[in-house]
Amino acid sequence: MTTQELMRATIETLEMVTISSLFSVLLGLPLGVLLVLSRPQGLRPRPALYRALDAIINVFRSLPFLVLMIMVFPLSRLITGRATGTTATIVPLAVAAIPFVARIMEQSLLEVDGGVLEAGLASGAKISQLVWTVLIPEALPALVNGITITVINIIGNSAMAGAIGGGGLGDLAVRYGLYRREPVMLYTSVAIIIVLVQLVQWLGGYLERRLRRDGKVTASA
Repeated sequence: MTTQELMRATIETLEMVTISSLFSVLLGLPLGVLLVLSRPQGLRPRPALYRALDAIINVFRSLPFLVLMIMVFPLSRLITGRATGTTATIVPLAVAAIPFVARIMEQSLLEVDGGVLEAGLASGAKISQLVWTVLIPEALPALVNGITITVINIIGNSAMAGAIGGGGLGDLAVRYGLYRREPVMLYTSVAIIIVLVQLVQWLGGYLERRLRRDGKVTASA
């Protein structure tokens, strides 16, 4: 075990988690908004579309990550030119997280008071304006909490991906901890993963509390 290998594995994990989290939020948030708008009680009901999206999301969320990763190997190879490694693993990490994010975003957006949306519609605002000026801002603390949960989930999946050539700290733990019988590397990798999770949890909690406090101050003003 060398410090250089440990640093490289940590950087690989951060790369996988950061990029896949970004793509999952960029694609999952609009999907969550679409679910909220198209549901039978939504602002723009499309029951058939909602049922189709709901079914697809449920199917993908039901798949264990390792199974999904193997299924997505062809897509990873198509996009990155290879099926294993750090860059290739970003694809299944994002694919697995997108439906998860969409569902969390949907639940967070549904917490917004319907009276606020109805008042906006009564004032003549367009649905797109309501989404960006009312729906998302009002749900922002819950959205931040959902993103925090997503990132932590992705960290766990990135560690599992190491078992089948995904790179990062999971790969290091398997190679040294399992095959080479070096428990120090195993425990060190696990410790770094725990630290990453705690940092994400702390940062997400801090941002959520700050947003809720600022929202209360604005409302009282």
